[in-house]
Amino acid sequence: MDRLPRWADVALVPLISLLLAAIISAIVLLAIGQSPVEAYKVMVDGALGSPYGWGYTLYYATSFIFTGLAVTVAFHASLFNIGGEGQAQLGGLGVALVCLALPWPHWTLALAAATFGAALFGAAWAAIPAYLQAKRGSHIVITTIMFNYIAAALLVYLLVDVLRPAGQMDPASARFPEGAKLPALNDLPIFNLVFQKAVPANVTLFIALFMAWVVWALLWRTRLGYQIRAFGKSESAARYAGINPVKITIVTMLISGALAGMMSVNNVMGEAERLLQNSSEGAGFIGIAVALMGRNHPFGVVLAALLFGFLYQGGAELGLWTSIPIEMRIVVQGLVILFTGALDMMVRMMLTWCFGMVRGTKAAGAA
Repeated sequence: MDRLPRWADVALVPLISLLLAAIISAIVLLAIGQSPVEAYKVMVDGALGSPYGWGYTLYYATSFIFTGLAVTVAFHASLFNIGGEGQAQLGGLGVALVCLALPWPHWTLALAAATFGAALFGAAWAAIPAYLQAKRGSHIVITTIMFNYIAAALLVYLLVDVLRPAGQMDPASARFPEGAKLPALNDLPIFNLVFQKAVPANVTLFIALFMAWVVWALLWRTRLGYQIRAFGKSESAARYAGINPVKITIVTMLISGALAGMMSVNNVMGEAERLLQNSSEGAGFIGIAVALMGRNHPFGVVLAALLFGFLYQGGAELGLWTSIPIEMRIVVQGLVILFTGALDMMVRMMLTWCFGMVRGTKAAGAA
């Protein structure tokens, strides 16, 4: 059976999938009486055409890297963690409690403590579905989805009745102390030469990139990572090899939940500087698409997160500067997910057939 070359599988399949999504998006735009050329120009200029646009693109991409990595780790153990949204919201609670606990003398200390708090709360929220899957056989997809709603309700209660300062109307925590304020990229040496205006992208971006490397090292350079991947390939074979399925399920989900929780450092501590009701901003669900498009590899997740950061910022620009509804961003995202996920095999089969024809032609010519 013909197989695709490695380079085609890694690069060509995603590129063709993106091209198909762009073509279908253009057809949708034409159907509603809009110009695809104008729409794509506004998106590119708004997301990549200026340091300000790049600042927002990188800000969104930072969140998507964390949630994409969370889905990736779970996926390698054949666990589909749909609960990144709830785990990120509880991670935001961890960030807020840490930041409000002390008058932090410097942002580096606050960042280290808040990152730990976010990871701890995210992992704790993933621990219950993990236990139910490992010990009771409850399906991880169902339980993690349910816990998203529980997390949202819990956060509303805490913000309205517990964390909201006296006299404040909006459901939000108090603002974090000055020592817990993270520097944006425009505040850093060298980067301030590029980002001369204030941008939301902040030092959390470097933590996200570091965690991508950590996940790669964990999955492909450690014994635990080998056990996770072996369990994901075949649970029965892993059991026969002495791998404890309960341990792997719980540990994997704890790591996944911690990564999802760490996302909240970016927007709760780095951008809003207080805990808001919708602290995760939908990044938990986008992380699923990011992991799918990134082929569940940390490097691919980073690239896919940049793409979805572009779509998020570019879609926002559509709503600001054109009559095209901002919901077109969701349409484009859905088409990207469709072609890179559900229809990935179709693109792969087409390319396999094309490469097979080329090989056959070369073999006939050589004969």
